[in-house]
Amino acid sequence: MSQLGFETVQRGPVRINPADRAQLAESPVSMRRVIGLFAGHGWILAAVVAIIVVSSVVGLAQPFLLREIIDVALPGQDTVLLVWLVVGMVAVAAVTGVLGVWQTWLATTMGQRVMHTLRTKVFGHLQDQSIAFFKRTRGGEIQSRLIQDTAGLQSVVTSTATSIASNLTTAVATAIAMVVLDWRLSLLSLLVLPPAIWMTRRVALVRRDITMSMQRALADLHTHVEEALSINGAQLAKTLGSTGADYDRFSETSSSLIDLEVRSQLAGRWRMATMGIVFAAIPALLYLAAGFPALIGPISIGTLIAFASLQTSIFRPIMGLLNVGAQWISSMALLSRIFGYLDLPVEVPEPSPGVHLDVAGVRGEVRFEKVSYRFPDGDADAVSGIDLVIPPGHSLAVVGETGSGKSTLASLLVRLADPTSGRITIDDVDLRDLVASDRARIIGMVTQETYLTHATIAENLRRAAPSATDAELWAALEAAQVDEVISALPEGLDTIVGARGHRFSGGERQRLAIARTLLKNPPVLVLDEATSALDTDTERELQAALDRLMAGRTTLTIAHRLSTVRGADEIVVLDAGRIVERGTHASLLAEGGRYASLNG
Repeated sequence: MSQLGFETVQRGPVRINPADRAQLAESPVSMRRVIGLFAGHGWILAAVVAIIVVSSVVGLAQPFLLREIIDVALPGQDTVLLVWLVVGMVAVAAVTGVLGVWQTWLATTMGQRVMHTLRTKVFGHLQDQSIAFFKRTRGGEIQSRLIQDTAGLQSVVTSTATSIASNLTTAVATAIAMVVLDWRLSLLSLLVLPPAIWMTRRVALVRRDITMSMQRALADLHTHVEEALSINGAQLAKTLGSTGADYDRFSETSSSLIDLEVRSQLAGRWRMATMGIVFAAIPALLYLAAGFPALIGPISIGTLIAFASLQTSIFRPIMGLLNVGAQWISSMALLSRIFGYLDLPVEVPEPSPGVHLDVAGVRGEVRFEKVSYRFPDGDADAVSGIDLVIPPGHSLAVVGETGSGKSTLASLLVRLADPTSGRITIDDVDLRDLVASDRARIIGMVTQETYLTHATIAENLRRAAPSATDAELWAALEAAQVDEVISALPEGLDTIVGARGHRFSGGERQRLAIARTLLKNPPVLVLDEATSALDTDTERELQAALDRLMAGRTTLTIAHRLSTVRGADEIVVLDAGRIVERGTHASLLAEGGRYASLNG
């Protein structure tokens, strides 16, 4: 009996988290939407509930079989009856065991399928969000909702949804069986069980509060590791000389776990000791009552033992039912956070049905027609009234001071955002009408911050052309003038580039990005300050690779260093989002205006 009590304390009732209540108050979750998660899984849910009911009812046969063994078979030395009763007990255990495995398999399968559907829906919906969303949202927040919150829902899908039926069925069936065995002992149990349940819950809540503190400390520990032992974090600590301070912070957080763990183990010891007495008193009171037949009437030994067994088994489902409310609120809070992402409006929607363009037949004429754009939280246009034409195969360079709107133009051309007014076309097709997959093949982009995944060089390059052969990869690397660097590596194309490509220098990363874009072979190219992060010598080396990339393509170049735009067919100068000058390098210098001052 005590074993059961302490095990229940360990698992513990759940205290409702105030943050969960606040989340639900902010974004309520309707029952219709919760039920909608199980669409297509109704028969599985019904089967699980049926198995639970059958298993609970079958399991209750055990104490009755035990009573017959003690009261009839053993005293009467009826070996035939004894054998059948023992076989019955084994059969009951076998049936409930098989039903339990079946229930677990069905519930887990259903839960994982629901989780998969939810995860992929959220992932796909987030992919459709504009870059503005990712700029204003922490990466850790996205990962938390997509992975941890979704994983946390497994309890409501595979446990909470079925625990109500399981615990309720077991508790009711056990209570009925107790009354059938002896209604007088049932009344006695009503007096003993409430204080036992109350005591167990109190101890568990104390431990749960300490456990929450331990989880927060562990979260801090993970944060310290991520910040101090990532590539950028380690580099920053070494250059600032803060490794000692980082170590002290980690050590302090780690040492706090010692105290929390000790408190967790010692929490409520006096309550647990009292509770142990209560648990011991439950069967003791039953045996005491049986010793005074004048008070409650005669009770057989078999009935007494069977009743004690039932009283032990009723404790767990009652505790489970007490937990359901808090578990449900916690699960609904997780759903609220996940549905919050699913309900985000798509700022750059995919056209339906959309226009297809044959990439091989694209001329590559780009037009900006009275294009203006204002950021969602902005109070002024980032670019305003832009009219530009880039003929097929020509190059246009955009220059200007920081904040003039250069990169905004580049973002609009690759449709990371849509113009607030006006339109951008390629071969007279509005970008907003062009199918996303076609647009990605038509327009290539090389940015200042080259992103390489933690994978092999070949895998990074094949993100642009999944079916590219090794020969095609080497040809692209040669055109980007980085083939000699890669061939000198022991593993060649199979070399892991490291987190964000830190294995390579800035110029090498840029050339790998150029090779990747060459594999894509887009007719329209956007270079967004592709060399601004490089030193002058590296920029000069990279320019030859860029020239090869630009050859024959319609190119929009966003430039920080004006030395990279001298050969552009046309140069546009932006100021406060507006075009203030346009012409060739020579003509703009001759005018002596803003462009000339930038060169000065």
